Amino acid sequence: MIWDNKIATTLQWSSEISNKEQKEKVADKIAERVRDGDVIGVGSGSTSYLALLAISRKVKEQKLSVVAIPTSHEVSLTCSIMGIPTTTLLNARPDWSFDGADEVDPNKGLIKGRGGAMFAEKLVIKSSPENYILVDSSKFVSFLGEKFATPIEVDPRALNLVETELLKLGANEISLRLAKGKDGPIISEAGNLILDARFNKITSDYEKEIKAIPGVIESGLFINYAVEILTT
Repeated sequence: MIWDNKIATTLQWSSEISNKEQKEKVADKIAERVRDGDVIGVGSGSTSYLALLAISRKVKEQKLSVVAIPTSHEVSLTCSIMGIPTTTLLNARPDWSFDGADEVDPNKGLIKGRGGAMFAEKLVIKSSPENYILVDSSKFVSFLGEKFATPIEVDPRALNLVETELLKLGANEISLRLAKGKDGPIISEAGNLILDARFNKITSDYEKEIKAIPGVIESGLFINYAVEILTT
C-alpha cells in the first residue's frame, strides 16, 4: 500500500526558479548520463530539482532501476513522490553524483550552501568517484565570494566563538541566517545554525582554516574537489 494524499503525490518548489530554461537544458544533459543500476548522489537546490525531474522521466520511459542518495529532506521528498528509491551512505556508495552551486570560479572552486545542506553535499561529493556540478551562466565568477557570502554551518553552542574566530580570519561581515517561513534562524539539515560570512579575499586554504575552528560543522567552500562543470 502507498500513500495517495496530496503531500505524498504533489511536486512543488518553494519559489520561482530563476533562469529556468537554462537549468532545464543542463538537467536534460545530466539525465543522459543515467544508466540502469546506477546509485546516484543527488544534491540540493533548484537545478538539482529540475535534474531529478528529467532523470525521473528517463527512468520511467526506459524502465530503468536506479537508487538515489539524497542530501536533504527536500530531495528525499521529491524522490519519494517520483517513485525513486533512496538509500544512505551507510548502505551504499554513489557511482556518481550531481549538484548545483552558487558560485563557480575559473579553477572549479565552488561556493555552495544557500539551501543549508552543504554538510551532506560534501559527504556525497567526497564519497563519489564522479561529480557533476550543474550551473547556468549566472553562477560563474572571477573569484569566490564575488556575489555571495560563504555559508558556515555551526553548532549552536559555538555561535559566539565561531563569529570571533571568523573575524580573526579576516571576515568583514558576518550574519546569522534567518528563516523566511518561520520565526528565528534557519536550522540546517543536520540541526545546526548557519552563519554567512564575507571575506575580502578567499584563499585556497580558507576551507581548511574555517573547518579547524571548534564548533564549525562545515563550510560552503568546495576548493580542489574533483568535479566536472556541466553548463549550457
